Amino acid sequence: MNVPDLSCAVWRTSKHSQQNGECVAVARIPGSLAVRDSKNPAGPLLTFALADWQHLVQQIKDDQHPPSWRG
Repeated sequence: MNVPDLSCAVWRTSKHSQQNGECVAVARIPGSLAVRDSKNPAGPLLTFALADWQHLVQQIKDDQHPPSWRG
């Protein structure tokens, strides 16, 4: 498994979710995007290819579930 280099990652959270603390943080890393729980920055994270992340965000905006989430 390749571990991404996060030494220069700039983590961002949505301004819409900072009031209740229930948010994720995202950071662009070379060729990918990393996602983590903003309340647990040392915890696990997910990485997505940029195209996959963009596709996921568009499906959420369209209020659809990705095929892999269907039963």
